[in-house]
Amino acid sequence: MTETADYQHWRLAYDLDNILWLTLDRADEKTNSLSSQVLTELEQIVSRIESDLPRGLVLQSGKPGSFIVGADVREFESVSDPDEAAGRIREIHALLNRIEALRCPTAVIVEGYCLGGGLELSLAFDTIIARNDDKTRLGFPEVRLGIYPGFGGSARSVQRMGGQKAMEIMLTGRMLRPAAAKGLGLVDRLVGPHGSLRWAARNAVLKGKKARKPSLAGRLSNTSAGRKILANIMRKETAKKANPKHYPAPFELIDAWEKHGHDPKAMMAQEAIRVGRLITGETSTNLRRVFHLMERLKGDGKQTGFKARRAHVIGAGVMGGDIAAWCVLSGLEVTLEDRELKYIEPALERAKKLFKRKLKKPARVGAAMARLIPDVEGRGVARADVVIEAIFENRDAKRQLFERIEPQLQPHAILATNTSAIPLDELSSVLSNPKRLIGLHFFNPVAKMPLVEVVYAQDTDSQWVATASTFCNQINRFPLQVKSSPGFLVNRVLGPYMGKALSLHKEGIAKEALDKAAVDFGMPMGPVELADTVGLDVGLSVIDTLGKGPESEAQKAFLKTYVDAGKLGKKSGQGFYSWEKGKPAKDDSKAEGVGLETLARQLLQPYLAECEACLADGIVEDEDIVDAGMIFGTGFAPFRGGPLHYLKQHAGQTAGTEVSGLGEEE
Repeated sequence: MTETADYQHWRLAYDLDNILWLTLDRADEKTNSLSSQVLTELEQIVSRIESDLPRGLVLQSGKPGSFIVGADVREFESVSDPDEAAGRIREIHALLNRIEALRCPTAVIVEGYCLGGGLELSLAFDTIIARNDDKTRLGFPEVRLGIYPGFGGSARSVQRMGGQKAMEIMLTGRMLRPAAAKGLGLVDRLVGPHGSLRWAARNAVLKGKKARKPSLAGRLSNTSAGRKILANIMRKETAKKANPKHYPAPFELIDAWEKHGHDPKAMMAQEAIRVGRLITGETSTNLRRVFHLMERLKGDGKQTGFKARRAHVIGAGVMGGDIAAWCVLSGLEVTLEDRELKYIEPALERAKKLFKRKLKKPARVGAAMARLIPDVEGRGVARADVVIEAIFENRDAKRQLFERIEPQLQPHAILATNTSAIPLDELSSVLSNPKRLIGLHFFNPVAKMPLVEVVYAQDTDSQWVATASTFCNQINRFPLQVKSSPGFLVNRVLGPYMGKALSLHKEGIAKEALDKAAVDFGMPMGPVELADTVGLDVGLSVIDTLGKGPESEAQKAFLKTYVDAGKLGKKSGQGFYSWEKGKPAKDDSKAEGVGLETLARQLLQPYLAECEACLADGIVEDEDIVDAGMIFGTGFAPFRGGPLHYLKQHAGQTAGTEVSGLGEEE
């Protein structure tokens, strides 16, 4: 093997068969991404190949277990002009077209994450060979950044896979396991965990293997008639999840494919124009901000080398049971404690449903269930690396529990409470080492909400905050470090927001109007539906903890009438809404004739004001962390970039005014 070292990010090696093994190993980075410098060097290499053609070309990664995670998102910020962005995209198109036109067989070895621009680069090669293991994933996540594949990916994927399959992957942004990618025609060959990728790539090159053609159904979906029918269906389905006013990228992609899906050159021309426009627009700019906020939270979870093997959760209610199940899904052995087995059994049933949905295969579901162990006696405390208290919100009960279990804890074990509002020092004072207790505040539903508040008091040992943040990363959750005070960050902000909604509803504004106003603004669900989902009894407890003044007393009294009647929300089947099959029964006509934009401003005014107050009180480190907490903890409209960012962008436009033309509640 003859190797050259003429480039900063690339290595070239020729074997005895004159196959060129091209290895991307981006300097000073843990993962490979396609920066402008990486692409400039690749262009030089392609010129070299064109002038001295090898027998074959194989692209691989020099990062163990990782391929290419996409374009370098950091460089997107340097372009603000749509025409300039389009020009850069055309330059990349030209480079990848040259790779596709090489007069020698080409292959790609994929192991680890192959996403976005990395997958688009791979599609310019003749054949894609992937490692068939649990760590390899392929996909186009661009819609999450407010764009769609712009390095030729939209054009090449619909030709390789057929329009319907390719569009589904691009529109959802989901990552595919290797077997699924092969089944869809995105990958040509799989190699098992212990097989030789190099041998498979060498064989493919020597035999001149090409990507297989799409199925008949795939080809038909790319015809003019097929595109017209499918595009209309795609628009309707996409609109159920994304408002085109807020998230234009998927609809731009559908339009481009409907008009030009039969012509790869035209599709690429549309990529340059449309993606160039999208990437410089407000939505993409704000979604990239959200991406950077996510990366910052992940970074806070990389402060220690802590790794848990066993967790013990006390309290098998909805929250505790779901925390236990999520920890199992993340690879831990979990003991789940409650007073009697009958209280644990419902949690086991919910866990089994989650495992079936996530793990699919019966053997994997069975293995997960074997790691979730009922533990009425609480024997798991002494063996656990993490102990999480998730019993009902009562100070005295929690204090008694901590007094009981503290002597059993291992010296290295995290001791955490999942309290949603009680200040930490009110619970830790019963401990012989109060500096040890931290909060791990999960959000409901645990399997969907990506944030965990890592709560610390004034005298909490910083070692435990860092260790708990690392644990959050281990279970694929974003750690948000927050100072202990009533409600912490997320619930403190939600309290006034939901309280305002209750007050307006009590005054006669239809719950459907309140919810539609919030959803139209960009929230994932309205405040009334959210109250029902969280539980009206939980909401009453939060108001009791956080609320002050006559307005809070009125809200509490209003909510108490529902709780006393057994109307607890979704979990009881009746709250503000009647719930049927997990969905609230709504009368959409109640939102008609209501000034929804003005109503949204009224609803959001206390939410935004409380975010500012949390920042002023030093509840979190800075305004970026406030924005991150509210995006990942409450679903605050991601396309707006966060509540404080939104306030900056729209200063003077958020003050509420009286709502006119409101519909009457029955």
